[in-house]
Amino acid sequence: MPRGGAHFKKDELRKVINHYDLGQVYQTKSLTAGNSRAAKAVVIAEKGKFLLKRRPKGKDNFYHAAFAHSIQKFLAKHDFPVTELIPTKQDEKTILQLNSHIYENFRFVSGERYNGSRAQTVRAGENLALLHKYLKDFANEFEPLKGSFHDSTSVRRHLKSITSQKNNNKNLRLRCTVNNLAKLYNDASCGVNQLGFDSWEMQIVHGDWHPGNMLFSKDELVAVLDFDSVRFAPAVTDIANGLLQFSIIAGRPKPSDWPDYFDQAKIDWFLTGYSSKFSISPSCKAALVDLMIETMIAEAILPIIATGFFGNLSGSEFLGMIDRKANWLAKNRDKLQQLISRH
Repeated sequence: MPRGGAHFKKDELRKVINHYDLGQVYQTKSLTAGNSRAAKAVVIAEKGKFLLKRRPKGKDNFYHAAFAHSIQKFLAKHDFPVTELIPTKQDEKTILQLNSHIYENFRFVSGERYNGSRAQTVRAGENLALLHKYLKDFANEFEPLKGSFHDSTSVRRHLKSITSQKNNNKNLRLRCTVNNLAKLYNDASCGVNQLGFDSWEMQIVHGDWHPGNMLFSKDELVAVLDFDSVRFAPAVTDIANGLLQFSIIAGRPKPSDWPDYFDQAKIDWFLTGYSSKFSISPSCKAALVDLMIETMIAEAILPIIATGFFGNLSGSEFLGMIDRKANWLAKNRDKLQQLISRH
């Protein structure tokens, strides 16, 4: 794969653009943000500015794309901030299948990235609650993906595979880190299960609610950009992931320099927004800290087992940081639970 991830070839891009009624095309430029396996290009044309995307190949890719599109169209009818899907000019469908690839075209939305303010954090919580509210009884002809990061056999398998690799016999620190992460993950999973996870109502969830998938204009959320991870799971999994993504403190070049603690004010702000639009049951509130531990470990281990890296960061160094932060959550569970229970 070329540097920067997947990209469009010139002939491919021209053929795909010809399937849309965009008028005269003035400029195209590659976009490397987001999933590196999905080719993306910004198209500036007579009829506006667009984001063209080629979805990564995968099992049941068409059906998952169709399901995601049905959700976006449904949410748009409720004035939820989704990006407009552009249909092809020939059959007016929002999924283009061409040469074994699947393409999508979106109206480009201008906005600012999350700035960490109270107002934007509250809006992120509010809009997640509205998404859950609107999709609570959503029905569709396409079968959604099921499952989540909770109590995952694949997460456990990947953790075990790292410690069993022969080259890791020389790296006792990494083995100790991964063993501790496995224990933290198992303890958190057991805690959530004891609270009744299997009995909690399932519904369509976003699956990847984090600041990188949102655009803001001042204090308002103007676009949720990515619905590739939509699935069927308890809504609390989305809340836990949102709490983790908005409160985690990073930003320094080396993960070893990231602090152990989380931004508790942002946990409070996010839940203030969510609970103002949709209620959270006491048992789900009690599970949030453990679910934050689970999702943090799951999100770290999956790309590292595939590439050895998390983005451009060393996998072993990144896992060391995850271990510190997961331990901090576990040790501060009671204090965090008091904060969460106020909502």
